[in-house]
Amino acid sequence: MTESTDKQALIARLNAETAKISWLELQKHYASGNVLGVASGADLIKVAIALNEDNAAQIQTWLEDQSVFEVADQQAMDWYQNQTILWALVIPPFVLVQEPGA
Repeated sequence: MTESTDKQALIARLNAETAKISWLELQKHYASGNVLGVASGADLIKVAIALNEDNAAQIQTWLEDQSVFEVADQQAMDWYQNQTILWALVIPPFVLVQEPGA
């Protein structure tokens, strides 16, 4: 396979693995410190690809500009109380979450 074909296959796989899930079902992952939020203006799949490829420089840039962020306790509590449904994608050991409509 070519690099382009590999990338397309990865994008297709990640899209297929992305699903909506209740924040209530993500509590154990949050408690383990494995949940990362993806800002509404950011591309969930691009973030997943960067994590998959261990692109530390890009991830650091996103962390600095808050495109990717650690979910704060208050945000987690709000999502819990509102029983929020989020887009989620697992890139071990992390679970990426993004609010729908983002």
